[in-house]
Amino acid sequence: MRGLYRLGSAGALAVTAATGLVVSGYVLSAQPVLAKGKASYSKEFRAAAKPVQDKVKELEKLRDGGDAAGAKAGANAALPMLDAAMAAVSTDLDKLAAGQFAFSLGGMNDDPSLRQKGIQMMLDSGQIAEDKQGQYLFYLGNFAYAAKDYPTAMSALAKAASMGFEHEALVPLMVQAYQGAGQAEAGLAAARKAIEDRRAAGLAVPQDWIERSNVVAYNAKSADNAVYFSTVLVDEYPSNFNWLAAAQIIRALGGLDPQTTLDLFRLMDRAGALDNEPDYVKNEYKEYIETADPRRLPGEVVRIIDKGVNSGAIDLSGWVAEARTNASGRIASDKASLPSEVAGAMSAATGTRPLGLADAFLNYGNAAKAEELYSAALAKGGIDANTALTRLGIAQFDQGKLAEAKTSFAKVTGPRAIVSKLWMVHIDNKLAPAPAAPAQ
Repeated sequence: MRGLYRLGSAGALAVTAATGLVVSGYVLSAQPVLAKGKASYSKEFRAAAKPVQDKVKELEKLRDGGDAAGAKAGANAALPMLDAAMAAVSTDLDKLAAGQFAFSLGGMNDDPSLRQKGIQMMLDSGQIAEDKQGQYLFYLGNFAYAAKDYPTAMSALAKAASMGFEHEALVPLMVQAYQGAGQAEAGLAAARKAIEDRRAAGLAVPQDWIERSNVVAYNAKSADNAVYFSTVLVDEYPSNFNWLAAAQIIRALGGLDPQTTLDLFRLMDRAGALDNEPDYVKNEYKEYIETADPRRLPGEVVRIIDKGVNSGAIDLSGWVAEARTNASGRIASDKASLPSEVAGAMSAATGTRPLGLADAFLNYGNAAKAEELYSAALAKGGIDANTALTRLGIAQFDQGKLAEAKTSFAKVTGPRAIVSKLWMVHIDNKLAPAPAAPAQ
């Protein structure tokens, strides 16, 4: 099939642009907030630490003065001093100070593993105040990830998240650390919990948390997680571009049949996913036209072709021109025949005839008549109720009956529930109160 989610296409940028991530530039206070309790330096450590302490101060002046290369060379030369200080550690306060030295030198010589070691020592010292531990665990996870020590990174970051620490890079680092350790599913579960905790507390979820989790879900071919993150993405950030990204992933991993895909394309049309840069959506337009089929839904095919041509996403040439000619040649006679078929459909023993006729009316934009016929089809039975409910919801949506539409979509079960949930998210976006105007 053409037009499905392509890693190399421009439309895939919403999820493929977010790949590697390491946060740099952290500077810790020389004197972190200490835990309560008595602590002291050992005599042996004081003697061994004095040279490295003096060297760190000297190198910090070089670095702050713009001589990063000199600071890096000096940091490398100071490593034997650091080793001597670490060998002399015997008290918790010794451990804290040695960790600070390692962290500082690791920053100047670009060694994430040394920074990781320093943070770990500081945490192990027991001297970091409880309300600062989440922050230090985040630092530990960040530098462990940079050093490719994924087990340490995922453990530290998950613990930081459980402690309520907030940083825009926390969840992205965490899911990528789990992925690096070969435990993508566990990382995605941890990301979902962190996201749901924020949503339950009424807090906004950083967009990067969702997008980078979605990258991992897509790469792991984790359909359930990809659907979840795609849905949260458009719920929290319902831009045209995000609607396109969400729909692309769900088309790729959702296991949708052609008729369910058609109803997803209808949502894309109404939610603005097709209103992106032409190069991003040309495949979507072509796939929509093919799925709708000029022989089955000529009115809808002509409308979508015209929209795509007017937007510059597709050209009226080749098979697109042929499809429009085929569809437009059917419209007049097809549309004229529909009213005479209503009575027979309404008196039919099963819902098959009213369902087919409802599809025809929906294709021509007569949502009110389509709603009536979908309702009749559901009452008569003998049809795929989930298809009828989905399209009943679409017909109600098109009339502005948003509450009724949401009720219809909420009844959908099975594979179609993925798409119906997205429709409900779009309805919720439309029902959400507009942001208050700024005070003058």
